[in-house]
Amino acid sequence: MSTNLNGGIPRLLVLGTGGTIAGSTASATGGSYAAGGLSLTSMLGDLAGLELSADLIPKPIAQIGSQDMGWDVWDALHKEIVAAQSYPEIDGVLVTHGTDTAEETAYLLDLTLAADKPVVLVGAMRPAGAVGADGMRNFANAVRVASDPDASGRGPLLVMGDTVFAAKDVRKAATSSIDAFKGYPRGPVARVTPSNLDWFGGATRKGEFARYQWPEALPRIAILTAGAGMDAKPVEALLSIGCKGIVLAGMGQGNAPKCVLDALGEAVKSGVPVVRSARVDEGLVDRNVEVDDDAYGFVAGRALGPAKARILLMVLLANGVSDRSEIQAAFDRG
Repeated sequence: MSTNLNGGIPRLLVLGTGGTIAGSTASATGGSYAAGGLSLTSMLGDLAGLELSADLIPKPIAQIGSQDMGWDVWDALHKEIVAAQSYPEIDGVLVTHGTDTAEETAYLLDLTLAADKPVVLVGAMRPAGAVGADGMRNFANAVRVASDPDASGRGPLLVMGDTVFAAKDVRKAATSSIDAFKGYPRGPVARVTPSNLDWFGGATRKGEFARYQWPEALPRIAILTAGAGMDAKPVEALLSIGCKGIVLAGMGQGNAPKCVLDALGEAVKSGVPVVRSARVDEGLVDRNVEVDDDAYGFVAGRALGPAKARILLMVLLANGVSDRSEIQAAFDRG
């Protein structure tokens, strides 16, 4: 049985946002379902038979598929988590979340929360009622992680498929398999089952404050995916709708046709920062490799894929960080 630092059963705040873990399906073998179809109360009621060793305090935030995740839900989540971090009677926070944008929410929280009290995101690849549904096991695993004192000092974590990932590294790498998540450049930080938890290293962020303040709003940042034969018109279109920054999901090490790079270079001259990331599954995008970042004024995204690069650039600009060298330093840190 897990216990908190005071020796009692851990008290965990459960913030529900919907997703497949709260999904409902009319057929156990069908492929379609309604993400977020189950209320948080119903979902926790279904989990009652697991006899989890924790006092779960439900707080619904939203009932959406995570493709609709955005500022209003993020703002509500952040406020609830900050409040929970200040309550000594709350030992950790669980966030039920759809898998499509879980990496973005986890990283946004990672950048804007203190690292000490456990914050664990959990989802599912198969809805409740489907053959081989993984939601109940994932949730039980997440409870075990959030209840463990060694989960503190690591920043937000994501639990899926008996695996624990750090928010900074995690990404969705498959469309439908239950082991759809990977970590890069670091792999998993732990393996977990409902009965066992094995950390692969110690916590390195104890006592760490939030890197950035929570903003009042986030600026419009677009992701531009490079493709063979494209022209510069998409760059012009993004600037015309008021994008304050552009993340290039480039070929290979963040490359794009010369006409596109030239147009992005002009965007930089007009005060719109451009970050080069890669559309490939993993790998570093280093400065001045294949593309002359110094000449164009670009920022190299390093280990961050397009989704996380967009989150970091939004947070930086919202915090008044616009100097290219400061932005590059933030991406070097990841």
